[in-house]
Amino acid sequence: MPANRLITLNNGVQMPVLGFGVFQVPDAQTEQVVTDALAAGYRAIDTAASYGNEEAVGRAIAKSGIPRDELFITTKMRIQHTGQDTARREFDRSLQRLGLDHLDLYLIHQPLGDYYSSWHAMEKLHGEGLIRAIGVSNFYPDRLVDLIQHNDITPAVNQIETHPFFQRADYQRLMSEHGVQIESWGPFAEGKNDLFTNPILTGIAAAHDKSVAQVVLRWLIQRNVVVIPKSVHPERMAENLDVFDFALTDDDLTAITALDTGATLFFDHRDPEKVTWLGGRRAD
Repeated sequence: MPANRLITLNNGVQMPVLGFGVFQVPDAQTEQVVTDALAAGYRAIDTAASYGNEEAVGRAIAKSGIPRDELFITTKMRIQHTGQDTARREFDRSLQRLGLDHLDLYLIHQPLGDYYSSWHAMEKLHGEGLIRAIGVSNFYPDRLVDLIQHNDITPAVNQIETHPFFQRADYQRLMSEHGVQIESWGPFAEGKNDLFTNPILTGIAAAHDKSVAQVVLRWLIQRNVVVIPKSVHPERMAENLDVFDFALTDDDLTAITALDTGATLFFDHRDPEKVTWLGGRRAD
């Protein structure tokens, strides 16, 4: 199995720094894709209720034969099911779809809806041993600090857009001060801004005899950012795991820092139109 490294969260739970995400993987493909990822050596799988593929992830896990304590499984609560009572029901449904008796990490997917009540429910589920760690996703600094200050458990993780064009370095420092682990979604920016042909990244890749994808993952890992790249191709899954045999130089890191635009390439969760769209999405 390829090497991986573990990150210790604020409650002592350890998670792989490099996992596998299934966002935008069609449900019909997910079981095979996750099966391939587990065969390649991934042991952390990230999904969400809103992705519509939890059951397929669960089937792949069950068929893998990998001991449960070797896996780190994350899913997320959709906005439409936030609230004290609905949050527990949503958790139970996700757990049932995944075919598991506990989760390693459960996240509030968006900083919207009645997420305060959801957090209280998640604290109770954590206390009951049904979730090893609880966290959030897409929370901006103001909402994250507010949540920390007014609750008993500090989020273990905040999963946010993080890539060479939106690096979040200042926010990472703030999270670190509060003991919150940064986790990247969209590490390749979904290819936006011509990431895979960017001359700085291709130059660094050539110098290390690696791909641009490997350089980006290595850059995040050297920053102690947990990352969950997605691919439906087994050869790329293996390539993305093969990032522990080289290190970027200080000059490499400085060059990549210069790519930061300081702005999202996707959407701002503080934009009223985006909030309306997210809140209005259909929930089963």
